[in-house]
Amino acid sequence: MKFCVTSLRWASILMISAWSICSWSQTNYPQHPVKIIVSVPPGSGADTSARFIAKHLSAALAQPFIVENRPGADSVIAAKLVADAAPDGHTMFVASNSPMVTNAAVFKHLSYDPIKDFEPISGIARFPMILVVPVNSPISNVQDLIDAARKAPGKLNYASGTSTYRLAIERFHARHGISSTAIPYKGTAPAIMDVASGIVDYSMAEISSVLPLIRAGKLRALAVASNARHKDLPAVPTFSETGTTGYESYAWTGAFFPAGVPVNIVQQVSKIIRTLLDSSEGEKFIADQGGTVFAVDPDDLRKFQLEEMTAVREIVRTANIPVE
Repeated sequence: MKFCVTSLRWASILMISAWSICSWSQTNYPQHPVKIIVSVPPGSGADTSARFIAKHLSAALAQPFIVENRPGADSVIAAKLVADAAPDGHTMFVASNSPMVTNAAVFKHLSYDPIKDFEPISGIARFPMILVVPVNSPISNVQDLIDAARKAPGKLNYASGTSTYRLAIERFHARHGISSTAIPYKGTAPAIMDVASGIVDYSMAEISSVLPLIRAGKLRALAVASNARHKDLPAVPTFSETGTTGYESYAWTGAFFPAGVPVNIVQQVSKIIRTLLDSSEGEKFIADQGGTVFAVDPDDLRKFQLEEMTAVREIVRTANIPVE
């Protein structure tokens, strides 16, 4: 009996110690610098969003949040890196819909699961897509592009910075029965620079990536893939206005942890990000990039992610887009 009592006491002490260690670790997050992985080169929407958030998380939590660019392989390299990271909150993924939705629809085999391997933290922003050509291109409007593609199938080429942009372009092609040659890139920024340089005929990308080059007179915007004209490009028609009725396409960004990160850490970081985005500073930053704030909580981000995945798979099926 004495042995049992003594054992119970030791067990209680061990349980209390374990609880204390766990409690200490959770209330002292982060314990060292946090990596924010992005799957695109500097200058893309996810990258600029990540750097804005990193600055404020560093100030709020008194530890550096360091952005690391890991572009390539249609965002698979970065996504896999985060999925395999320790679930302690010290690795974060600021990602677009390419790795978190589109890849699951356009690739037969992925080395990560966009749902099971990640813990949603917060939505960040949404950006409409813009169809662009070099400013000196003979293509001056959407109908010109359709006519040129019909005249010489496969002769034109387009820059594909991510799987989401390729899907958006192929959807447009499917609507008009045209085809062009896809030129893949490791991210949006290099893809768009080659369009601006005239190396590639055209592309479609989210507005934050193309707006500076449009303003600089290096790109011509043909159409915006939203339900209304964009405030920063009031002279650019929507796709519906050019004859591609009902066509809309957006890029969105969100923050994710690896699956298994403690709920209280997820909630803590989520609250900081959403409070920032809902502030006048956050709204201005996103608006200056051409986007709208998308400050949804973890549960709503996961729901949105699943709905988007279903919609994208249906687009792939109905547009007969090849699955690689």
